[in-house]
Amino acid sequence: MKTIEDSEDGVAEASTATAPPVQDEPVWPGWLVATAICIRFYSRLPVPALAGETDPHAPPDFRTVPRALPFAALVIALPAALVLLGAGLAGLGGLLSATLAIATLAVTTGALHEDGLADSADGLFGGRTPEGRLEIMKDSRLGSYGALAMGIALLLRVAALALIVDRQGPVAATGIFIIAAMVSRLSGVHLLAMVPSARIDGASAAVGRPSMRTALIGYAIGSAVAIALDGLLDLPHWGLVLGFLLMSLNAPLVRRLCLRLIGGQTGDIAGATQQLDEIAIYLGFALVLGIGSP
Repeated sequence: MKTIEDSEDGVAEASTATAPPVQDEPVWPGWLVATAICIRFYSRLPVPALAGETDPHAPPDFRTVPRALPFAALVIALPAALVLLGAGLAGLGGLLSATLAIATLAVTTGALHEDGLADSADGLFGGRTPEGRLEIMKDSRLGSYGALAMGIALLLRVAALALIVDRQGPVAATGIFIIAAMVSRLSGVHLLAMVPSARIDGASAAVGRPSMRTALIGYAIGSAVAIALDGLLDLPHWGLVLGFLLMSLNAPLVRRLCLRLIGGQTGDIAGATQQLDEIAIYLGFALVLGIGSP
């Protein structure tokens, strides 16, 4: 005969079997270590192991560390910003200065985001089913859609930045370049926080999904730094406003597209988002400068 105790034990066992596994609480490593982790992940810049790090080569825990991404993005953008400033002050002109800066940034990051844009374009527009699109995105070979998307993005970035150099001067253009490089990298984190991963074995799933709190902290810091640079360098304020507005239009379009076509986000989609939002910042300033020119 089954006793009350047996019934209670059975309920307890069933509850344990069906309960979701409890995840460990994310550990905040500190601002300096988190910045170093972001620099390693988003660039090829060498960063030594810091005090308190057990394994500097371990995959990052993206649940918390991206809140330090604005500081890491400033470091990542610095080599290319110095090239842009030096080339502009040397009188090389907007086109050559912008080309050298964008090339330097691509080398610094290992073309991480450019690769994401190309893979996203190949997969989203080259496949017929969600599974087929994801499979194409995993393929390292470059297709027609990817080559076209990467080429157009490079042209837009160089052309818009060149116009800014010619119209506003190398110092202001360098400030705008830093703002674009920093703020655009936060967009990918926001996408990861808002949209579930499209596959459980993807890169974005492996590093952990950022919390919305993490995304908002990163955005708040990045926006504050961008506004401070805008005021310090006396940049066209409406250019920053328009750039942020264009970024805000990008976000829902990317979310809707990736949810409809592949059912979620991937690391490649996050990289593509960065490229689109970098272009948005440049276009915001370029449009204001173009309208305000005689």
